[in-house]
Amino acid sequence: MNDNVKTILLWLFAFSLIFLLVNIFMHAETKITDISFKQFIEQGEKGNIAKVEMKGQNIKGEFISPFVKNNSKFEKFVTVVPADYPDIVNKILSWRNLEDFNVVEDKESTFMTVLISWAPLIVLIVIWVMFMKQMQGGGAKALSFGKSKARLVDNKKITFKDVAGVDEAIEELKEVVEFLKNPKKFQKLGGKIPKGVLLMGPPGTGKTLLAKAVAGEAGVPFFSISGSEFVEMFVGVGASRVRDLFEQGKKNAPCIIFIDELDAVGRHRGAGLGGGHDEREQTLNQLLVEMDGFETKDGVILIAATNRPDVLDPALLRPGRFDRRIVVDRPDVRGREAILKIHTRNIPLGEDVDLKIIARSTPGFAGAELANLVNEAALLAARKDKELVEMEDFEEAKDKVIMGLARKSMAMSDDEKKNTAYHEAGHALVAALLPGADPIHKVTIIPRGRALGVTVQLPEDDRYTYTKDYLENRIAILMGGRVAEEVYMGHITTGAGNDIEVATDLARKMVCKWGMSELGPLNLGVEEQEIFLGKDLVKHQNYSNDTAKLIDTEIKNIIMRNYKKAKDLLTKYEKEFLELANKLLEKEVLTAEEVYSIVRGESKGDLSPEPQQS
Repeated sequence: MNDNVKTILLWLFAFSLIFLLVNIFMHAETKITDISFKQFIEQGEKGNIAKVEMKGQNIKGEFISPFVKNNSKFEKFVTVVPADYPDIVNKILSWRNLEDFNVVEDKESTFMTVLISWAPLIVLIVIWVMFMKQMQGGGAKALSFGKSKARLVDNKKITFKDVAGVDEAIEELKEVVEFLKNPKKFQKLGGKIPKGVLLMGPPGTGKTLLAKAVAGEAGVPFFSISGSEFVEMFVGVGASRVRDLFEQGKKNAPCIIFIDELDAVGRHRGAGLGGGHDEREQTLNQLLVEMDGFETKDGVILIAATNRPDVLDPALLRPGRFDRRIVVDRPDVRGREAILKIHTRNIPLGEDVDLKIIARSTPGFAGAELANLVNEAALLAARKDKELVEMEDFEEAKDKVIMGLARKSMAMSDDEKKNTAYHEAGHALVAALLPGADPIHKVTIIPRGRALGVTVQLPEDDRYTYTKDYLENRIAILMGGRVAEEVYMGHITTGAGNDIEVATDLARKMVCKWGMSELGPLNLGVEEQEIFLGKDLVKHQNYSNDTAKLIDTEIKNIIMRNYKKAKDLLTKYEKEFLELANKLLEKEVLTAEEVYSIVRGESKGDLSPEPQQS
């Protein structure tokens, strides 16, 4: 007996049980008791019957209430009159206490009686026929537990022109497109296209969009499913859906099957508590078998995406399965500019909008974050009833996305506002004077998010490595706010808490990770294994307690050395600092030109921000 027949029988049993329960409930609610005709006559002559309804030979009636309470357990009754009983109507009319007597003409046909009696069976037969037709038609929607939930996406309009910032990944995938368009070109030389392509990268970098673009370029069907859609509460459903997914792919070949969030179903086996019969592991096993079973000549390409490649089972990554791995990383400055051009194609931009500056001001942004930035700018412009989206809208949207909404309604006392201005002026002065530091874009004391003030800096270009001098200067800039409070306000506050945390973390990495201290080029970290799939957290300290004391001393030396550097600069340039702080108190926001004109007497040109919250 196959699974479909079992399911149908289960449905029939359920309907029968429901019908039986309804009948029992209705019978219990009405409380109608069947009595003999002799009892009927006896009670009527005693005057205990209040109502009688006669339909043919059938009689329904009700007893008088006092009689029911004292002498009987029932109120309503039914009985049948014998065919040879003489003049039953006059007999009933002669009873005392009779309140109501009706004779109803019996017009009910034999056909209707039979139909009502057989109605439950007829309903069940109709349901059976409907299910059988559904299954024969191939839909089987009501019985689709084991069917794949993959959606056939029409994405012919999406091509590589709609993807930017991932040029290397596009080059890798062009080979897949070429195979889908012209497989004989590779097969005649004995070449085999990879069975599976795994797209790895942080969230929002365009992995799903890349897969759709491959299908759009090749002009083939695109089946999309999430890894979490395989596993359900029923055992065996996940494996059944994997089988059905690959069957759909083979029927529609050439095509692309895309599995998003592969780590939901492809995690490392054997470390959990479920053992070999774990449902997720069964699903993964079936996926491995199916990937071995289908041939590349069928024209079915499997593309998967994940941002956790480190947790995938090694069997998925071996040659013959996902044997081509493509890293889809965050875009560089040129990639960000190209992505912004794509997302602003249908947005009317003002003449002052410079996408290069916006791209420079958003280091580390992924494609999804840039799309959100453009949308926020458009919403801000619409809120102001503008016809065009201008540069100031992008600047405000960027600050909102990075640092949070400006809390202009926040009530700050004059002392707190002055302290914030001095704190941010300390950051700005040290950043403007130290050589090699990232240029300042603006300084503000308008609260945003959880910060009371922000000094915004912008790197000249994307940085991938950092020098020791740059990191030490970064610590000095972070210390500038605390030093300004101490020197010019005569007290210290909690406002430097985040600065101290970031500076200490940088100093610790310099000593323990990057070998930028007197202890030498050593890795002195603490290795931690993640709590993952039943494993406990295990820490391994690879240095002695004596070395730990030396590490603490070295971290403190780095912090205090740069603390002194910031203090020397703020003491030496007292006049410039006070002018900067007072100007900040007056205007609340200072641009790069205003900061550099006060500190150095020169302009740094139009700069854009990389925020450093303080």
